[in-house]
Amino acid sequence: MTGNKERQEISVVGRLLSLEALVFVMGVASLVYGLATGTHWKTVLGVIVVLAVILIFRFCRRCRGE
Repeated sequence: MTGNKERQEISVVGRLLSLEALVFVMGVASLVYGLATGTHWKTVLGVIVVLAVILIFRFCRRCRGE
């Protein structure tokens, strides 16, 4: 039973990391699009999303003890 529980936990962590990667890519895309079109709101939004993902990833890694 513990093997199944560990497999489920790994699956959840994998989904969260892939979701985090998707949000990071969307933030970078918003940043690039904002810079290309000169839209300041999209540029600021992209910067906020990218920084938030980096900070969350950094603090979550520290909480896990890695």
